[in-house]
Amino acid sequence: MFKDRSEAGKLLAKALEKYINDKVVVLALPRGGVVVGYEVAKTLKAPLDVVVTRKIGHPHNPEYAIGVVDEHGLFLGNEKEVESVDGNWLKEEILHQRQEAGRRVALYRGEQKILEIKDSVVIIVDDGMATGLSIRLAVRSIKKQSPAKIVVAVPVAPSDAIHFIYNEGVDEIIVLELPEEFLGAVGSHYAYFGQVEDNEVINLLKKC
Repeated sequence: MFKDRSEAGKLLAKALEKYINDKVVVLALPRGGVVVGYEVAKTLKAPLDVVVTRKIGHPHNPEYAIGVVDEHGLFLGNEKEVESVDGNWLKEEILHQRQEAGRRVALYRGEQKILEIKDSVVIIVDDGMATGLSIRLAVRSIKKQSPAKIVVAVPVAPSDAIHFIYNEGVDEIIVLELPEEFLGAVGSHYAYFGQVEDNEVINLLKKC
């Protein structure tokens, strides 16, 4: 159990100290992942940026993710669930969430330039994984940019999600807590897991 995201980030940063002298870029998934990623980037003296993915929720249960999409339109879905929904609805929802991902990238990054990650050690950070869909999509997007190495680092995750991440071809996965019984939601593994606002994300990105 972690006190909050900042504590989890500091502990994660300690586990990543071996990369302190490497050419590192930290990419965090907003919004909660940026709080964790900030602590990692600060410790490693590395630049921090966002990698934004948007959940595609089931039309009858929006909280249940059937897929994710990024700002470039790269889509990853649960094949069985995707086949069960209306194709036209899915196309429209993917377009809508792609546009929202683009809007958020522009909002968070502001005037800052996109970080060059070619030949860098890219550390993808979030405040935890449940299904792992968002991080899997992030990995696929980042691989296209020819990094030297991809490391996924999260405070907590279930073992089955780890298996899927490794199948994406990452070089290393660091998880601080791999509970035998995942509590179903990342927030259940934190004493405090409050909402992170856009302004906090923007301010943290400006500090790195």
